[in-house]
This record gives sequence, C-alpha cells and structure tokens, in this order.
Amino acid sequence: MDASHSNATQNFIGKEARFGARNYAPVPVVVDHARDCLVWDVEGREYIDMMSAYSAVSHGHLHPRLVAAAQRQLQRVAVTSRAYYGTTLGPFLEKLCQLTGFERALPMNTGAEAVETAIKCARRWGHKVKGIPDGQQQILVARGNFHGRTSTIIGFSSEPGYREGFGPFAGGFAHFDFGDMESVRAAAGPNTCAVLIEPIQGEAGVLVPPPGFFRELRDWCTRNKVLLIDDEVQAGLGRTGRWFAFEHEGIRPDALILGKALGGGLLPVSAFVADAAVMDVFTPNSHGSTFGGNALAAAVALEGLRVLEDEKLVQRSAELGAYLMRRLREVQHESGPLIREVRGRGLWVGVDVDPAYATARELVERLAAAGVLSKETHDTVIRFAPPLTITRPLIDRAVESLRKVVLDKARELAIAPVPLEAGAA
Repeated sequence: MDASHSNATQNFIGKEARFGARNYAPVPVVVDHARDCLVWDVEGREYIDMMSAYSAVSHGHLHPRLVAAAQRQLQRVAVTSRAYYGTTLGPFLEKLCQLTGFERALPMNTGAEAVETAIKCARRWGHKVKGIPDGQQQILVARGNFHGRTSTIIGFSSEPGYREGFGPFAGGFAHFDFGDMESVRAAAGPNTCAVLIEPIQGEAGVLVPPPGFFRELRDWCTRNKVLLIDDEVQAGLGRTGRWFAFEHEGIRPDALILGKALGGGLLPVSAFVADAAVMDVFTPNSHGSTFGGNALAAAVALEGLRVLEDEKLVQRSAELGAYLMRRLREVQHESGPLIREVRGRGLWVGVDVDPAYATARELVERLAAAGVLSKETHDTVIRFAPPLTITRPLIDRAVESLRKVVLDKARELAIAPVPLEAGAA
C-alpha cells in the first residue's frame, strides 16, 4: 500500500476535525464504500458492520432493490412538498398502515421529528379530547430515555451531558423509572395525557423491561384515559425479531413512532402512526414538513417494507438474534468478570463491560482494528445491531474477533479466563 493511500485515513479525519463541529467522537475508521453487511475503509481494509447505523441500515448497505427504487423515482420527481398530491405517498402510507394495524400515518424525516409530532399530537389530544386546559398537559417519560436531540426532547432527558448549557427547557413532562409501575403511578396526575416510552432503552444500554411491565402499563393507560405512545425508531421493523417490539408484550399502543430502517439505509424517513381518533386532532396547517413524505422518500420506504416481507428479514432477526445472543454469552462465560451481562432481543444486543476492568470504548476500538464495527454507549456497553441480512458465518467471524479482544484484555489484566466446556452454552 503506497504512502499516499496509507495517509488517507488521517487526511479525512483531520478535515472533519478541522472544519466540523466537535459534537461526535467517531471510531477512527474512514468508510469508503459498503455492500450489504460489509464495509471497506479508504485503505482497503474490510469490516463487518455490526451497527448498521443504529438500525438505519437494517436492509444492508445499498440493497439493490432499494437502490433501483430510488433510481426509478429519481427519473421522475423527488421533492414537490406536500402542497400537492403524488403517486408514491399514498401507496406507502397504505402499506405502512396495513403492517402496523393503525388507521393513519403522518410521515416526517428524522426520528426526532416523528417524536416531536407525537408530542404535539398527545398535547392536542389531551386538550381537545380529554379536556385538559391548554398549556397544562403532562406527558410521562422514563428516566434513561433517548428520543432524539431537539431542544424539547433533551429537556426531558435524564442524561446531564445531553442537557448541559441548552436550557431553558419546556415543561409538561414528568419522569418515572423504566419498568416500574409504582413509579408511573407516582408520576401521574390529573393532567397526564400520554406516556412516551421506548420498548427497549437503546442508548441507556439495551435495557429490556421486566416481563409484564408493558401489559400492566397498557391496562393502566386504558383505565386512566392516557395515550400509550411507543417509540420504536430503533426497535421497530424487525430489529427485535418481531415486526414491532410491542408484539413481544402482547399489547397494542395507541400510537407508534417509526424511523431509521424505514428509509432503507438510503434516506431519512420517519412516521407517526395512530388511529383516526388520535391522529385527527391534526388539521390543515397545524403540522407539516417541507421534505416529510416527499416522493423519493416514499418510494424507497415502500420498497423497503416490501423487502422486509419478501426476504423474511423479521424471521431472520429472530433466528439469528438468538444465535448471536448464544455466541456472545459464550464469550461472556469465558471472560471471567470482564463482561457482566449480555442482554437484548433479536439482532439488538448489548454487551455490558465491567468498568473496573475496561471501558467499552477501548474494546470497541480494538474490535475495529480487528475488522468489526460496533459502538459503545455510556462507556460500559458495546452495542451490536447488524443488518438483518447478516449471516451465521459473519456472526461467527464477528464474535470470534470479540472473543480474541476480550481474552487479550483479560490476559493483560491477569484475569484468568474460564475455559468453555463443550456444549456448555
């Protein structure tokens, strides 16, 4: 490899550092191109993508059917705004409503925009339907939540780093402990109009709620005329081994928020989905977006939903997710005290690292050097969320790389690894 090529990594990293805002701390890999579950950097090194852009690339990079759908639409029209009707939005919304089981869908661009849409809808519903005086509506949110980065959303985050220096924040939110119904009841009041919650807390460390919590929460919301709004921007569309994560709990929320994978890894597409009794609080000019529901995005999103069906990617997520979890727990068993827990659902798994021995970031960077892309959260959890098109051989390669990284670290710390007995996992 020539010197000019080998300097490419530092050249591109240097330009981002020089001219970009310092609001990210990327893993030092400069991606040049990608296909399906594999990524290559500017120096030609190959990586297994075990992050899929936080679930945005659930179909794999540059899925040929999605690229073809985008190319077809780009020959016709891309953006006209919602000032007019089009030929792609209606079919996309129809398909989305069929899959989710809700009556109406409101398209936006990013997940945070869809969450903001949900907040506005809940507040107006609380005022017009429940009769709460305007300005006094209250929405319950979980501690440890992550719903986006807008000023309203970070205002009800419980993470100090997301909030510091960005106030003042809007009121109207009260906190409860994720998975704790007593905490929900204590936080509620007569002006509570909605509970906004993730089915699994991703940024908090891939935290799965205790069994029965969502069933009890659903019943409580029904009895108290409170909307249950399920934020599945990361969890939805097959990530957890079901089309939607709420299906694991045997419930139906009053509204659903989708994003990331909805754009097929090509475009930002999100949606707020609910029945007419909730959605119809929106009237002309009460909400909108120049790019939300644009012709190109709708064409790609519709094809993305069809690919999930045709290629049975939801079923793959369930089957390969169970396999990934089993393989990662083998590594946990061998690691001694270095790995405290492996948890998740489907192809969404968190590996909890004991900070007394290592940071998740250190292990993530070692993994990248070994050809596996992942990302830490809160410096204690390594997240794995590969494309739903991942194969067993690629999972095996990724897990073996993690195993080597973990056992090398254990040897450096003089932690005796635990031999894995045949069939023990």
